[in-house]
Amino acid sequence: MTLRPAASAAEFSDDVLGHLYRTQRLSLVRLAFLLVGDQATAEDVVQDTFTAVCRRWRTLDDSTNALPYIRRAVVNRARSVLRRRRVADAFRPERQHHAESAEETVLLAVEHRRLLAALRQLAPRQREILVLRYWAGLSEAELAETMGISRGAVKSMAHRSIAALRKRLED
Repeated sequence: MTLRPAASAAEFSDDVLGHLYRTQRLSLVRLAFLLVGDQATAEDVVQDTFTAVCRRWRTLDDSTNALPYIRRAVVNRARSVLRRRRVADAFRPERQHHAESAEETVLLAVEHRRLLAALRQLAPRQREILVLRYWAGLSEAELAETMGISRGAVKSMAHRSIAALRKRLED
């Protein structure tokens, strides 16, 4: 996407954000789902992210950075959701285990459920790096930018995360 000189900021915002929403929303919802663990919250995270980005659009200097900016905002919002859940869970009495619905049981293969369960047991940053790297297909540079860490940290964290996931799958 490039800036059109004659376009106003509002027109540009509508064009670019509308295009990004139409083309990237589903992949961002899937990304958020893998981070937060439920569909409704994932959709809320993405919708809230696009709303916030729309308000702050003029602070984005280069439209080529729009997708990484939005992706990072989705990850940050998912982290916030998880933080709020941890705080709420600390004050909530112990809850019963969630029983999967019949639809979930039918739709997910046994291996897929095992992988998702093992992924949920990982630390949040380990889960983020694996989801962003292997599901979203981000490069090391994109991962470093999205997570706000160095490329070297991406490599070592990814290695440790895979080892932790492998260990959980073996158990």
